[in-house]
Amino acid sequence: MDLIQFFNKEINFTEEENEVLAKSFKEEDYAKGTTIIQPHSFSKKVYFIEKGLLRCYYYKDGKDITHFFFDEDTFTAPLNSVFYNKEEPYGWEALEETKLRVIHYADLQDLFIKYPSIQRFFFGVSLDILNAFALKLEYLQFHNAEERYANLLETSPKILLRASLGHIASYLGITQQTLSVIRGRK
Repeated sequence: MDLIQFFNKEINFTEEENEVLAKSFKEEDYAKGTTIIQPHSFSKKVYFIEKGLLRCYYYKDGKDITHFFFDEDTFTAPLNSVFYNKEEPYGWEALEETKLRVIHYADLQDLFIKYPSIQRFFFGVSLDILNAFALKLEYLQFHNAEERYANLLETSPKILLRASLGHIASYLGITQQTLSVIRGRK
């Protein structure tokens, strides 16, 4: 879904608001395997994924760990940089050919002031993102590996077809061998 369709799915923006949004969000295309944000860098951009799959990752004890996946019709931003003016510990990688719509957060804030409906929309988006992270934390804390895999299968089955087993295993907090055993039981 393109950006304007996504916006209007939730709120019927005016023609002026749609035009402003379309002009404000710039298009960026990335090839599969491209690093969009390096770990420990700084970015003040907000991203909407029109096409493709992003992997948010970090390094722990020399190991590459997948923190989260972001696919089509999703907003995301490097929260540490945007909101706390700190370097972003996470890197972002395009796992497929990816088309993003991008805006600097300062420009988005200007839109919030001029168009309260845009601010209301992004408040809802922020709550959705917060909920997604809370659910992941709940599954990591209170569910075993099989339950985490079953949840991923239920909530995001396309990720299983689009990401490598290594990335999926690290996202679930398990080894690739454990993931293979779980998948073999299904």
